[in-house]
Order: sequence, then structure tokens, then C-alpha cells
Amino acid sequence: MVRFRFLFQPGWVALTLVVFVFAGSCYAVLAPWQFGRNSDQEAQNSALQNSFSSSAVPLEQLVPAGGEPAGKIEWRLVSLTGGYLPEGEAVARLRTVQGKPASEVLTPFRLRDGRIVLVDRGYQELQPGKEIPDYPAAPGGEITLVARVRADEPLDSRAPILTASRPQVYPVSAAAVAQTSKLTITPGYFQLEPNQPGVVNALPLPQLDSGPFFSYAVQWIIFGTMALFGWAYFSWREARPGGALDKEVTQRPKRKSVAEILAEDEAREQASTSS
Repeated sequence: MVRFRFLFQPGWVALTLVVFVFAGSCYAVLAPWQFGRNSDQEAQNSALQNSFSSSAVPLEQLVPAGGEPAGKIEWRLVSLTGGYLPEGEAVARLRTVQGKPASEVLTPFRLRDGRIVLVDRGYQELQPGKEIPDYPAAPGGEITLVARVRADEPLDSRAPILTASRPQVYPVSAAAVAQTSKLTITPGYFQLEPNQPGVVNALPLPQLDSGPFFSYAVQWIIFGTMALFGWAYFSWREARPGGALDKEVTQRPKRKSVAEILAEDEAREQASTSS
């Protein structure tokens, strides 16, 4: 146990604390976070893949009155029958679509059963000199739409911008548009498919790519393991006879460098010459 007394020195205690906190963070926080993102990506890919081979079903079959879209039904194709409410329309600002700045057009839609849902009619690229780009108006009358079920984006601290033409919001969210339109809109929204009544420019679907999240999780596990093995290795080295903290080693005279030896020789020659 005598050789392990160095573990209680302040510097070594600080090093041990840093190593174990880092390794614990890798195992308990960072790796699980990336595994969770990988699971979310796989769930999204599965839902998208299933939707490619399935037909649209009436909204009432997936989201009954009083419910909201979530979980496995996201990205499913549904049909909506009712009419647009352009007076409650808003524009989502600061969006990026296919690498270009754009706005998304969000229009409330009243269903036959009286519910009001939010329809994302697609995007319009920004136009020079215009805060809100021009886009086609929503058609009137009763229509049937095919759209994808989406969960609301989370609200943030940024307040909507109320302009003379259209309110502007930041998240694509039923709650954000309800705030500007004063309408009671059910949670979630519906992303229009191409060639549907009222679509502006249909939003592209996400790529079916698992992403780098799984490899990132494995890397964090490796980093945590390397930190622990490094700490164990250097602890073992210090505990061995002759370690850097060994008294015999620390008290051993320091070996002279070549420059010091040459300087001493030169000094001796000068001393002998002067004598």
C-alpha cells in the first residue's frame, strides 16, 4: 500500500477526478444521447419507408377527435376533407430548404367535423426586397387534401412578428399559429404532398440515412475506455519501483547534458591555462 500513497497527492487526486468524470460522462450521457438519436433516426426512416408503400387513410382513423399526432403515425399519409381558413394564415420565417433560405406557408384548415388543423402548404424561396415572398393564395370551397402527419416543432422564446400582410412565426407549430390567428387548432400539423390543392412548393422528404449517430456513440465509449486505461497504466507505472514519484529516483542526481559537459570542460581548460 505504501507505493500507492501517490494516489492521495492533490495533483493525482485532481487527475483522477477529471478522468473518472470524463469517462462517466461518456458512458452515462454522451453515448446514450447518440444512441437515442440513432433510434429516433431509425424510427423516422421506418415510418417513411412504410408510408411509401401505403395509401392515404382518412385522418379520423389515425387521429381521432381530441387526439394529436405522435409516435409511429408521424409521416403517415392521410386525407383531409374541409376548407382552408386563409384569414388565419401565417408564414414560418428563417427556414432553409435544400440549402436555400425560404419561408413556409402555414394555413389553418377546417375539417368536416369542425376541427381545425394546421396545413403546411410548402415553401417559397425568399425574394429580394421582400420580407414575405409572394405565393399563391389558398383555394376556396370544400376540397380533399393528401398530406403527411407531422408533430409540432417545439415553441421557443421568440415571439411572433405581426405584420400588415401575414403574421410570421418561427416554429412550424399549431400552437404558434393559434396564437396569431386566435383560432383553436388541434396539435400537430400536416405537410402537403405535391400536386395537392393549395400546395406552394412541396417540401422534400428527409433522406433515408441512418446518419453518424451510432458511430459517434461507439466513439464516446472508446474515448471513455481509453481515459480509464490511460489512468490505470500511468498509476501502475508510478507504483512500480523506479516510478517518477519514487524517492530514490527523485533524489538521484540529474544526468548532465552534453552542453553542460562541454561547458565544464571548457571552464577547466581556461582555469588550467590561466594558472
